[in-house]
Amino acid sequence: MPLTASPGDNLLALILPAFTLGTALAALVARQLRSGMLEVLRQDYVRTAQAKGLGQGQVVGKHALKNALISVVTVVGLQLGGLLGNTIITETLFALPGVGRLMIDSIFSRDFFVVQGVILFLAGGYVLSNLLVDILYSYLDPRIRVH
Repeated sequence: MPLTASPGDNLLALILPAFTLGTALAALVARQLRSGMLEVLRQDYVRTAQAKGLGQGQVVGKHALKNALISVVTVVGLQLGGLLGNTIITETLFALPGVGRLMIDSIFSRDFFVVQGVILFLAGGYVLSNLLVDILYSYLDPRIRVH
């Protein structure tokens, strides 16, 4: 059914597929963020910020989190390609219309031009996600600048 016909029902139908796609990635991101934060919080500049009298929220938010997010951004950027690939399986299992379902239907009907187009679209999405990761690097770490 179209999205505009019943938005509430459509959102309810997307809960389980979104949970299926996001659970593994969320666990990986949480683990990476935890290990990054533990490593950053042991650094000298964090202890210096605490010694200056900054509150724990300022120390974590302004100093530690920004540096810990660099490895998280890397993991998310790399996992986004797998997430795009997993949508093909998820759309097929949950009978959702989408790019993944289009690709599966095109494979079965031997419409190779559509298959190539979908692969090109997914590859473009992966390239754009890597570009976004590179842009976020320069924001998170001022030492990384594009000249």
